[in-house]
Amino acid sequence: MLSLNTLPARRGKKKKRLGRGNASKGNYSGRGMKGQRSRSGGKGGLKLRGLKQSMLAVPKKKGFTSPNKRGDVVNLKQLESSFDVDSVVTPEEMLKKGLITSVRISVKILGQGKLTKKMTVHAQGASKTALAAIEAAGGSFKIVPLPKRDKQPKADSK
Repeated sequence: MLSLNTLPARRGKKKKRLGRGNASKGNYSGRGMKGQRSRSGGKGGLKLRGLKQSMLAVPKKKGFTSPNKRGDVVNLKQLESSFDVDSVVTPEEMLKKGLITSVRISVKILGQGKLTKKMTVHAQGASKTALAAIEAAGGSFKIVPLPKRDKQPKADSK
């Protein structure tokens, strides 16, 4: 039969019993002495602010994030290990080999590593050291523009 003496003990921390006389955690029930917050219903709600004050209350984020995507970078050592002699290196071929992420983003060739194979490189840009290394190996470099996006015709909303 269920009665008070057969109920299991409550788990967890005991709740502080406030406002039950002088022997129970002080005379003011944890609210301090006088004032608005010591009385019932005295806690203030949300403050309505103007837009400027709301913006001033938000902490500033440092720096700047550009909406434009950064170009992919390929080093000479990657070209050396991925392509054969007398090959034509295009962004499409670099994408197939996994050197870049997309052909719609610009590709820049940088001069880290050595290039010993003769190859023709097509990209959107290259550093001076990369150009010198490509030409020293007997190859050539050509600047190609990014492919234009095909605009999808909008469907009529009739």
